[in-house]
Amino acid sequence: MVRQMKIDFVSDVSCPWCIIGLRGLEDALARLDGEVEAEIRFQPFELNPDMAPEGQNIGEHIRQKYGSTPEQSAANRERIRGRAAALGFTMATSEQSRIYNTFDAHRLLHWAELEGRQMALKHALFQAYFTRGQNPSDHEVLVAAAEEAGLDGSTARAVLASGRYAEEVRHDEEIWRSRGIDSVPAVVIDGRYLISGGQPPEMFEQALRQIAAEAA
Repeated sequence: MVRQMKIDFVSDVSCPWCIIGLRGLEDALARLDGEVEAEIRFQPFELNPDMAPEGQNIGEHIRQKYGSTPEQSAANRERIRGRAAALGFTMATSEQSRIYNTFDAHRLLHWAELEGRQMALKHALFQAYFTRGQNPSDHEVLVAAAEEAGLDGSTARAVLASGRYAEEVRHDEEIWRSRGIDSVPAVVIDGRYLISGGQPPEMFEQALRQIAAEAA
């Protein structure tokens, strides 16, 4: 009997551990094909909600936020790059990369869910930012990602220009904060089980098997 699961994947499109966690989860679900079927919904979380429109150099940002030295930042980027590469994702960040505001990306993801293309857009946004180094707050970048995900570009542009779904995104962000989510990725299974961080496929597979067994 196939175990149906609802998965809320709380994340930000500028979070490197979020794409690592998503790839790990997807690999685990592929291994559990025939045993587990999951409906994944992406929930909004902003790592830097007060970021200025022009963004900030990533090295400078990490130093200010975490006190990391340039050497520590470089070593961490290399570790992340290796983890991503092992999962088939190209992470092309460098000391020249910038971090940006992602609120409009979350508005577009909310719309994409209504259109049944949220997963495709999430992947397109990760590639735009981490692989191509594009600005996820730039509306032209967002429209291009929407079209890459199979969405209508003119409608995406209208959503972005209108400010549509801002209230819904703020509401969803507050819900997850009120539930104690203060770091991402946070993977919530059936509203009851929490898996935190960019875990490898093996860990997700083990956790999902255990959850499925408990439900049985």
